[in-house]
Amino acid sequence: MWGILGEYWSGPRLSWLLLAVALGYLVALAWKLTVADLRTRRLPDRLVLPAYPVSALFLGAAALVAGDPGRLVGMALGGVLLLGGYFLLRIASPSGLGLGDVKLAGVLGLYLGFAGWGALLAGAAAGFVLGGLWGLGLVLSRRGTGKSRIAFGPFMLAGALLALAVPGLQ
Repeated sequence: MWGILGEYWSGPRLSWLLLAVALGYLVALAWKLTVADLRTRRLPDRLVLPAYPVSALFLGAAALVAGDPGRLVGMALGGVLLLGGYFLLRIASPSGLGLGDVKLAGVLGLYLGFAGWGALLAGAAAGFVLGGLWGLGLVLSRRGTGKSRIAFGPFMLAGALLALAVPGLQ
């Protein structure tokens, strides 16, 4: 069971259901964005931008129904911090990250911030670790070099989902 979802299991059923919908939406979004990024090396705005209000609505409603308004602050700060951090990385190395990655980071920050500071840090780091391992595998298998470009969105999404699924990270 999802780590964060388990926390809401003993509370009001509506809060659990709202959180389950939010997480289900994230999983579906992750699938669509992964396919798109692997095919085109782009994270389409038509998928990423609507995720902000949809995610905020369901996560925020879950927190309010559960009587847990502190999660709203974590959610907002997580979104701003991850978006800002990725934006700074984009400025520092424009060829390293695309703007789609920056926009996606804000959405993932909402979820990770909702789950807690540990999840935010773990989810952000896990994306880079997973992407780095993939890149290392490409180099070792001689299918790529240190300058090979990879679609980074799938690793960001996998890292965030991993951080949300592991109970000890929240």
